[in-house]
Amino acid sequence: ASKVDRKKQQWCELRADITTIIFKDLVPGLSSHIAACAYNFQVSLKLQKRLAASVLKCGQGKVWLDPNESNEISMANSRQNIKKLIKDGFVIKKPQVVHSRSRVQRHLEAVRKGRHTGYGKRKGTAKARLPFKVLWIRRQRVLRRLLKKYREAKKIDKHLYHQLYMASKGNQFKNKTVLMETIHKMKADQAREKALKEQAEARKLKAKMKTDRKGKRKTEQEELNRELDAKEEPKAAP
Repeated sequence: ASKVDRKKQQWCELRADITTIIFKDLVPGLSSHIAACAYNFQVSLKLQKRLAASVLKCGQGKVWLDPNESNEISMANSRQNIKKLIKDGFVIKKPQVVHSRSRVQRHLEAVRKGRHTGYGKRKGTAKARLPFKVLWIRRQRVLRRLLKKYREAKKIDKHLYHQLYMASKGNQFKNKTVLMETIHKMKADQAREKALKEQAEARKLKAKMKTDRKGKRKTEQEELNRELDAKEEPKAAP
């Protein structure tokens, strides 16, 4: 130790002796050990606590100094000495104080079930608590996801997809159920129109075939009549 440290140690021992004598006079039978402990509480360890906080990388409130080793701790005036005390266990970093979240988690679980959400628990308007724009974005994403899924599954073609996409953007569908019902209805209408169109085409084809057969029969009949007339003309000539 340096000269200054030796002088400081001698001064501390002298003060300890003086304190022991005083306490012995005040309280007969008081041992020197108790007197030394009483003196130890008078030693200022602000410097050591500050250095220990710097070494341990924590606040000074987190630093614990062994009260039974106050004399030795008071002699530490550098970070190197503090590190040695930490290694010896005379200076310890207090553990993290437990801040339990069990009550908070229990409360949030109840809120998810709908508890504690009455008028008295609400702060802010309905729009502030859940903005209309957020609801709009959620609804649009749900509808567009459904349309994309149906298009990829070939349940709707690209023309119907675009039509329903623009209709959903125009706020025509309140939710996914309404959109699904609209899709089924439009597909049913398309199927009915297609069936009617096919029936009309079939009727037209049938009528055309009938007309063709009728015209063919008429042509054959005319040719047959002409042949008969041609055969009868030579007989009538003589």
